Amino acid sequence: MAIGVFDSGVGGLSIHRALVARLPEADFVYLGDQANAPYGGRDGEAIVGLTRDGCARLFAEGCDLIVLACNTASAIALRRLQQSWLPAVRRTRGRPANVLGIIVPTIEAATGRRWRDEGCAVAAALPSTLGIFATRATVASRVFEIEIAKRRPEVAVFSEACPDLARMIEAGADRGALAAVVRRHVDALVARIGGPPDRAVLGCTHYEIVAELFHAALPPGTPLIHQPSATATALADYLAAHPEYDPGTVGSRRFLTTDPAALRNGLAEAFWGGPLPFEPSVVLTA
Repeated sequence: MAIGVFDSGVGGLSIHRALVARLPEADFVYLGDQANAPYGGRDGEAIVGLTRDGCARLFAEGCDLIVLACNTASAIALRRLQQSWLPAVRRTRGRPANVLGIIVPTIEAATGRRWRDEGCAVAAALPSTLGIFATRATVASRVFEIEIAKRRPEVAVFSEACPDLARMIEAGADRGALAAVVRRHVDALVARIGGPPDRAVLGCTHYEIVAELFHAALPPGTPLIHQPSATATALADYLAAHPEYDPGTVGSRRFLTTDPAALRNGLAEAFWGGPLPFEPSVVLTA
């Protein structure tokens, strides 16, 4: 079998790269929905429909376990799919099937406490303020605020929607324009908090490629939580706890896209660190 990785575009390649580094012998199939990217400005039902169809495509490719390498899909669609869609998928396929997100691993890394660590002492490095930079849809869902409040109610969470940033990155905007947008959103968040956050989360996988711009715009010494490493650690732990999922042993890699023409700007190679052999896939419709 294989592990599926789904994203609305190419930002999820940063997650995928970390998963491959952590699990080099596992087999992976990546699907990027470039035809509909980015998801951040879409309505909730469209996001759920596109994410469901993307997961269905990966199940059809032989994956039993799928990672949503997209914060918007994880925030808006994951719970719906787990509760109302996956049970029927499991019955139809007659074997285990699951879809995981990247929000929970991010919160674990940001708060210093794993989801299953009930009753454990508060981590010494626990932040009192946490800044979240994300798409409009992720911020509107309040998923970070809601889930952190369940685990660490003493942490004040401040989210800043960056509605144009993912689209600019996908379009290959120049560094100066991207830096100006990042600076504007960082300044807005710092002003709202009344000072710098103790930690900041890049809550969109696209933002990893401009992480240095966030570092430059944030006050010196502000730690950034990086989702790729957090997700890789969480997936390795999940597989160790769930032997019913076979990640494969060949180390094969397949890359699918719903819009090959959208990959001609070299952005996928920038996220991955080298050339990628993308295969065309069916276009997803919400």
